Amino acid sequence: MAVLIFYVPSDKLKEAKKILEADPYAEDSFSRVGYKLREGKSLGIGDDDGYYIYIRSENAAFLDKAKERLSGAAELFEGEKAESVKNKIEEEEAAAAKGFGDIFG
Repeated sequence: MAVLIFYVPSDKLKEAKKILEADPYAEDSFSRVGYKLREGKSLGIGDDDGYYIYIRSENAAFLDKAKERLSGAAELFEGEKAESVKNKIEEEEAAAAKGFGDIFG
């Protein structure tokens, strides 16, 4: 399973959301594949007002399309910083799943 991380400056957030939310019932929509949009400050990353998009998919063709679609609104992150963002988001999810499991145990 491959993961892509994109950075969205706060002034491009509306544009990025419009792209992410477009045609939610299409076979290759972001809504169907799933994504997470997180504020950088909430992840404890950076001082700026930017956002990060986390996309995880086995479909390489979709990931290529995601890069194209988001190219004007978001910047693809790679390397150490992308790995840090990926880990923070996955840690959040694991903690939420654990908390949910503890409630319904």
